[in-house]
Amino acid sequence: MRVVGGRHRGRRIEPPKGIEARPTTDFAKEALFNILQHSVPLEGIRVLDLFAGAGGISVEFLSRGAENVISVERDRTLFAHLQRLARDLDEPGWQQVKADVFTFLRGHRGKYDIVFADPPFALEAPERIPTLVFEAGLLEEDGLLILEHPGTVDHSATPGFREHRAYGSVHFSFLGTPRS
Repeated sequence: MRVVGGRHRGRRIEPPKGIEARPTTDFAKEALFNILQHSVPLEGIRVLDLFAGAGGISVEFLSRGAENVISVERDRTLFAHLQRLARDLDEPGWQQVKADVFTFLRGHRGKYDIVFADPPFALEAPERIPTLVFEAGLLEEDGLLILEHPGTVDHSATPGFREHRAYGSVHFSFLGTPRS
């Protein structure tokens, strides 16, 4: 996988061998960031990357000027990979957290311009994620929650739903804070 834009553009990220993670395809990642660069400022933003995996999305945000990115990953091998990658890139605004995402969301407080979640496609009840993010108040007023999911998941009835985009087998749903 490679970084598709920004100051790290073209850099290859080699995920550890034998992992179960499913990195976002370069095609889908490029499409996602084309949407974002035309709709929200990426310079100086704060990002929370849930189920960070091999770090492709986190690095893409950092490469494009995000001020602060917190990557949450519970897998020991992937977490060690994220730490090595952070040292290699020397990105002072990148923090890695080794934690279960659901436990993290129940106890974390902070405000983010973008929360990105790419749970394992086999995860049971992925619809809990928006509820936990909204209940924790993690999005800034005009913040964006982006969910990566298979085509079998439909977030269109989720409060705050704005838009859905599909790129092959990769689907993104965009949500904002639900209005009371």
